[in-house]
Amino acid sequence: MANDPGDAFVARADQSIYETAEPVLYEVRDGIATVTMNRPGFNNAQNSQMTYALDAAFRRAVDDDAVKVIVLRGAGKHFSAGHDIGTPGRDIDKPFDRQALWWDHTNKPGGEQYFVREQEVYLGMCRRWHDIPKPTIAMVQGACIAGGLMLAWVCDLIVASDDAFFQDPVVRMGIPGVEYFAHAHELNPRVAKEFLYLGERMPADRAYQMGMVNRVVPRAELEQRTYEWAAKIVQQPRMGLALTKTVINRVEELQGLRTTMDVAFGYHHFAHTHSQLLGAGTLGGQDAKSMVAGNKKQG
Repeated sequence: MANDPGDAFVARADQSIYETAEPVLYEVRDGIATVTMNRPGFNNAQNSQMTYALDAAFRRAVDDDAVKVIVLRGAGKHFSAGHDIGTPGRDIDKPFDRQALWWDHTNKPGGEQYFVREQEVYLGMCRRWHDIPKPTIAMVQGACIAGGLMLAWVCDLIVASDDAFFQDPVVRMGIPGVEYFAHAHELNPRVAKEFLYLGERMPADRAYQMGMVNRVVPRAELEQRTYEWAAKIVQQPRMGLALTKTVINRVEELQGLRTTMDVAFGYHHFAHTHSQLLGAGTLGGQDAKSMVAGNKKQG
């Protein structure tokens, strides 16, 4: 039997150091579960520790019959600066108990490492959360960048503060948008191209005009106005809410949302591998510092 080069497994040491044992906080009050991303020192950059903690919190809210609505929010100044590509807690080489049926990525060679990992922690998790049968509201303040978009887009409603902005700058890495590729469904296709080609910040008021955001409110009123909506939804019957969400989610799939993501995910991982073959690493020669600097210029 011929040797499979994919069986040349790789030993990668986990170098991550977590700044907190609680990357996600959970609270229930008056039928509303609040799930709070809790890495404010790193602008709620999403590592795997946070991803699996989010999944556990959502699972907890689904299992709790007292919960009717889930609010997702970020502690501190920003909702989320996106995927963790540069903090001490970047845990790309740490194995976790997976929720999907893909195998462990940590010892896999070549493009398999990223393809398998991102099937689980990015595309797979976001699709899982998008189908939560209970209504979800993203409460967005400050930055909602790249991977942060995915966390907001999986929610049914988005309430944003007037200082919030949305941005997907990953074309700079040679990548055609983040893994949960909803750009052309959240935005008009021509506006989606502008959003990706230029990588500029989209202010909350324009996101509202595009239909990507449901409501824009003053920063000081963000919490109050978000929970007012949540309290109104709590009054609706649980099964009625679940069925309504199911119907609309299936309509999105008929409109091509799932197929779009499958196509984009394949190109996304060709881009990762192409960059590696060019000697620029999986992120096209970019790192956390260069992306932050470029994002500020585009602002």
